[in-house]
Amino acid sequence: MNPVRKKRLFIVLAILAGVGIAVALALSALQQNINLFYTPSQIAAGEAPQGTRIRAGGLVENGSVQRSNDSLSVAFRVTDGAATVTIRYQGILPDLFREGQGIVALGRVNEEGVLVADEVLAKHDENYMPPEVSQALEKSGMMKHYEGGKQEYQK
Repeated sequence: MNPVRKKRLFIVLAILAGVGIAVALALSALQQNINLFYTPSQIAAGEAPQGTRIRAGGLVENGSVQRSNDSLSVAFRVTDGAATVTIRYQGILPDLFREGQGIVALGRVNEEGVLVADEVLAKHDENYMPPEVSQALEKSGMMKHYEGGKQEYQK
């Protein structure tokens, strides 16, 4: 091999190694930011990984909201019609949070099967619900659709 050819080969290999390292770093960063959605049925069945940040959603069960004395700690149950999961949250809940409403909580499942949330999201008007929650409720048969675009929930 002549010296020019060796130099070109070295440059091509260095570029390929650099691109490979950049792709590996990008995939690693993206992997840490992925929040997979799980329904209460999946969490209750143990399909949700413990200690990994996930999104979970469903309807807040009537009569399940329990506030502590400091009023910032709250525990409530979320259902998809087939199973129920307890969610604990420390902080101020959204103004639109109420019983019987669809929510999405972001947090980690502990060893007791309780979702310890660090963020709770509530729908912003009466016609909106996160797509994952809508699909889970339709699958369980808890949601009926009406012509006006409004959604009504069976109790």
